[in-house]
Amino acid sequence: MDGWGRVLSQSRLTVLLVNLTYPPASGLAEAMERHGLRATWCGTDQAAKCVMQQGVAAVVVGVAETSPGNGVELLREIRRVSARLCVLAVSCGSSEDLVLAAFRAGATDFIPHPGSAEELARQIAAHCAEGPAVNGADRMIGNSDKMRDIRRYIQKVAATDSNVLITGETGTGKELVAGMIHENSARAGRPLVCINCAAIPDTLLESELFGYERGAFTGAHASTPGKIEAANGGTAFFDEIGELSPYAQARLLRVIEEKQVHRLGGRTPIRLDIRLVAATNRDLDTLAREDKFRKDLYFRLNVGRVHLPPLRQRKPDIPTLVDHYVTQLNEQFGASVEGVDAEVMEHLISYAWPGNIRELKNLLEGVFVSRPNTKITFVDLPEWFRESQPGPPATGATESDRLLSALHATNWNKSKAADQLKWSRMTLYRKMAKYGLPKSATNSPV
Repeated sequence: MDGWGRVLSQSRLTVLLVNLTYPPASGLAEAMERHGLRATWCGTDQAAKCVMQQGVAAVVVGVAETSPGNGVELLREIRRVSARLCVLAVSCGSSEDLVLAAFRAGATDFIPHPGSAEELARQIAAHCAEGPAVNGADRMIGNSDKMRDIRRYIQKVAATDSNVLITGETGTGKELVAGMIHENSARAGRPLVCINCAAIPDTLLESELFGYERGAFTGAHASTPGKIEAANGGTAFFDEIGELSPYAQARLLRVIEEKQVHRLGGRTPIRLDIRLVAATNRDLDTLAREDKFRKDLYFRLNVGRVHLPPLRQRKPDIPTLVDHYVTQLNEQFGASVEGVDAEVMEHLISYAWPGNIRELKNLLEGVFVSRPNTKITFVDLPEWFRESQPGPPATGATESDRLLSALHATNWNKSKAADQLKWSRMTLYRKMAKYGLPKSATNSPV
């Protein structure tokens, strides 16, 4: 039994096998047993029901090259039943249509059939060892390698009770990550209290964070717990932690060290059982080295570290983000916009997005306020954005940027894009799947 098998054999996880009919499927169950997994076979008509009733760890679905519709629809049905379950698509082929359709239907990963039951079992075991999908991950949009790595790390750090520091520019989704860490931790179901450090002046620090007893000051008519005490048993999220004054940093450090808090005007300390998650858009590493942020507080917060890349560094996710927000805004405004045209997508990809995902969402919402036609065109975009695009979009330097640029320059013609990049068509398809790109400029992910 290999390493994965030793990890999994303690719990003997069950994997549902659906629609696997080609060799060496007959020996797959035995191979999976050797890797510490229990295989259960199921018909396509009972797959969703089996997922609900059996509490399986993962589902492996066979999708056929000749008739991808049935397998893809099955992926879609299983994903509707469970948003968190690991769902693997397996096929003897890996054409563009099949790979991209599987990912858009909700597959966690696509595995080209390796040819042996043993190797397929090993790959399935590797996915199962990563654990269930991160709760709340459906709100973190993007299939780029960076975002997949972040989701995996969130799952790992959430399973601990260590403090976590979330870094990233404004608008990258730090508060979302804090919520995901809490939701996937042992403290889920207990309070998650968000504290905006930039909004608490030193004059109100004691009463806001630590609370006060009745009569502690004029107007204190009743004993009131502070925000830190309100998070007892759960998670305290300190947003914009880099904005805390030196005095506030010292007071917070004392709370962390003593694991207790004194209310203003109180004599008895209140014991605390909280997890601290902090976020900042500032470079705390540099600030700590320059003695502008307390090193001892920084070291206590920087145990787990999640860094969210700016949108300009994850451009392969832009088409998926656009489709997601267009769908969301259609529901909000009661509209039926199909998406953006190829020219608009080119400009959205080339733009630097200093406000990151938040700026992208606000831009699209502004377009919907003006009630666009069936498809968003360049003239529908806000004037400030149009004026920021004086010439044709610049080609990016990274592989994903070059791929996006080639696809849009050729109106998503795969043959021409492959020729422009000097790749084979199969390489192009694999790269599109790797970076989570849609099949066409206007396709929405499922």
